[in-house]
Parts: sequence; C-alpha cells; structure tokens
Amino acid sequence: MKAITSVQNPFIKELFQLKEKSRTRKKSGLFLIEGFREIQLANKGGYNLTHILFLPELTSEQEVSKLSNHSIALIEISKDVYQKLAHRDTTEGVLAVAKFKEHNIENLTFNSKNPLILVAEAPEKPGNIGALLRTADAANLDAVIIANPKSDLYNPNIIRSSVGCVFTNQIATGTTSEIIQFLKKNNISIYCAALQASKGYHTQDYIKPTAIVVGTEATGLSDEWLQESTQNIIIPMQGEIDSMNVSVAAGILIFEAKRQRDFK
Repeated sequence: MKAITSVQNPFIKELFQLKEKSRTRKKSGLFLIEGFREIQLANKGGYNLTHILFLPELTSEQEVSKLSNHSIALIEISKDVYQKLAHRDTTEGVLAVAKFKEHNIENLTFNSKNPLILVAEAPEKPGNIGALLRTADAANLDAVIIANPKSDLYNPNIIRSSVGCVFTNQIATGTTSEIIQFLKKNNISIYCAALQASKGYHTQDYIKPTAIVVGTEATGLSDEWLQESTQNIIIPMQGEIDSMNVSVAAGILIFEAKRQRDFK
C-alpha cells in the first residue's frame, strides 16, 4: 500500500485543486469526498471511486477497506496532507476520489409512473442546494432537477451540507427551456412557488405527476416558468416578511404532496 507524507507531492497538489476549484473538477471529471457516511452513500449511489486516502491516527486500514474493493487504490497519508485536503475541522480521517456522473436532462428516467419532482432554478448558495437535496432524500423524490445551475454539484460545500444526499438523489440539470420541454413531454404538471397569480399550496392536487418549482429568495422564478406554470402556488405568510428560506419552502410544498399521496 502506498503512503504519502508530503503536501508537495504532485498527486496531493492535484487533489487540493479538486477541492478548491470548480474548473479543475469539471476538466478532470473528478472530485473529493470526505467522511465515511458520504463515501458509503457514494458507493450506494453507484459512483466510481478511484482512490481512498486515510489518516491512520484517526481511522484504521481495516475500517477503510470496508469502503473499498480491489480496483480502488488505498493510500495512507500524513496529518499534514490530511489537513490540507480535508474540508471539515472535525472528521473521520478518510477521503475518496470519485468520478463525475452525467446529469443531462435528456437521460432522466423514472421508475414511477406518477413521479414527484423538485425543480430549483439557478440556486447559488451551496448550503441551500445541500438542504434541498436532504429534503428530497427525506421525501424519496423521484428526481431533483436544477435549472441553469450556478455551482457544480460536487462542490465540497454541497457534499457537506447535503450530508451525502447529492449521491442518493437522481439529479438532472439543464436550461429552464429544456426542463419545461421535458416536463411537458412527460405530462408532468408544473406548480411554481410564486407570489403572482397564486393559489394556496394546500388547495392543489399533487397526486398526479407533479413538479414543484422553486426559485431563489432574491429574485424568485423567471418569467418563463410563470408563463408555463400549471398553477402558481403560495405559502401564506402570517408575519412581517413575505418569503422564507428556499429549502424550508420546498420542504413544506413537497411534504404536502407526499401527504396527499400517502393518504389519498
């Protein structure tokens, strides 16, 4: 088994660039995963791991080998190397290198004939994207679609804030136009969270194939979504503000749809 102790090692420098730069991740098609649970979920999600690195002071080769198979290289690293690559202050001493998956909208398929989908248009904050993915996993949605993405899905902050749910959801990306065309082609009703021409979210029927669409807190959804919406929906506000965090709003809408489907 190989051991690397220097932060100046060329391979470690490459991994540091994967951690820091979206452009490097996209060019190489590789990204870093940190933590046992996240790596386990990546394995479960069918991701191809190429290397697993571990710090023996924090975890054993025996534990790490449970994440691996004979095609994955195990590398023992020093504390200095680990601290350079790790994204979290408190973690378990294990990192993995994995290959991107394709997330093209045209490749999206459903096991259910009655899919429930979350669409998020142009989310920017990795923390919000991670929270949306956690909510989608909790509700066992058929897919999460990101329109006009601003961040790559394998940003370390998205992996961390999603607690690995970026690996458990079926995710697709595309332009707003491509996604609307896809939804219409598949006869999926479009419910847009918006202030304009809206009805209370609890008054609508989400039992049929449904996409719930949310925008950013700052600008909401683009006009294209509002024009193509089956119905705009709103969560009534009873306080002084007129909006809430996008992941919280999405959770309310998604679980109303789940409630209807579970108790229809």
